[in-house]
Amino acid sequence: MALDWNNGNRTILVDPLLTGLLLGQTLHTTAPEIYRALVEATAFGALTIIKRFEQYGVAVKEVINCGGIAEKNPFVMQIYADVCDRPMKISRSPQTCALGAALFGAVVGGAYKTTEQAQRKMTGVKDQVFRPDRAAAKTYAELYALYRILHDAFGTAGFDGSSTA
Repeated sequence: MALDWNNGNRTILVDPLLTGLLLGQTLHTTAPEIYRALVEATAFGALTIIKRFEQYGVAVKEVINCGGIAEKNPFVMQIYADVCDRPMKISRSPQTCALGAALFGAVVGGAYKTTEQAQRKMTGVKDQVFRPDRAAAKTYAELYALYRILHDAFGTAGFDGSSTA
């Protein structure tokens, strides 16, 4: 298990001084095992953000991902689906940020009356959807409880272990 805070934590802890952690590493730990732990840590971090949204009343039923990793790494996408226990979709555009700027430009330029209208015409998702594997999602739910203990113990002041998410 890992905390992927090698460059701090921006959300939800908002502390750029936090550092990373690998738990359970031995001389026999392989590079692929470390890679998987770090991927899982980023997924656990994403789940923590999702849970914060939901804590404030914003339901998250699926996630639309964009960029190189989403497009080129099905291994990562499946772990995200399993950890977050939600379908993972991929934006149809490989340049989603640029498309967002173009979308607003199209509205300002008069091609569409509203951003919603422009979104319906200009955006979309690819056909492939990464769906959670039930058994893996159950295992990751158990591991997430351990992750949250590490997250809170190493990331929050005054952690006493009595309140874990």
